[in-house]
Amino acid sequence: MSALLVAASSAIAAHRLDEYLQAARIALDPERARIELDLTAGISVADRVLADIDRDRTGTISADEGQAYAAGVSRAIAVAVDDTPLAVELIDARFPAVEDLRKGESAIRIQLSAAMPPLNAGAHHLRYRNTFRPDNGSYLANALVPASDRVSISGQRRDVDQRELTVDYVLDGDRASTARAWYGVSILCLLFAVASLWWRARSR
Repeated sequence: MSALLVAASSAIAAHRLDEYLQAARIALDPERARIELDLTAGISVADRVLADIDRDRTGTISADEGQAYAAGVSRAIAVAVDDTPLAVELIDARFPAVEDLRKGESAIRIQLSAAMPPLNAGAHHLRYRNTFRPDNGSYLANALVPASDRVSISGQRRDVDQRELTVDYVLDGDRASTARAWYGVSILCLLFAVASLWWRARSR
């Protein structure tokens, strides 16, 4: 994971002045996909980005303006698992100081989440697509190493401009359910053994 973050940080540092870099990191677990999206405006486009956020032209970003902008970003993010669209929920949004945004030194950080439907154990794929600001957007997308040992990533596929990322992964069975199933079988075996002993004792 650290290597991935270093690579992403290097790409952010090197992005062009006329681009709006949008770097997504996707964390998969059995019940949810979590997306961390950093948006860094190059100096040449920073004023346009700021104008989109600061609607009342006060030179500051209010909580309502930030929330409205982040909501617009979230509407441009599409997530699907096994070709079934998921509802994307805005979790958090943090904005840098206006002067730092203008200098291209700090990123807007947006956290999104999408709940998974019940999935069987086996191979699955998650598709992420970002259509926000295609006029000057530059895109990166990567899957993080899963925190859950039930999820194993088997591959990542991107389109040419990395607006779309498909993550192939394997989901192991619910180990708690498996343990309960084995516990139930053990109880049945024990009851059968007790019944057999009782029957033998009675037959004598």
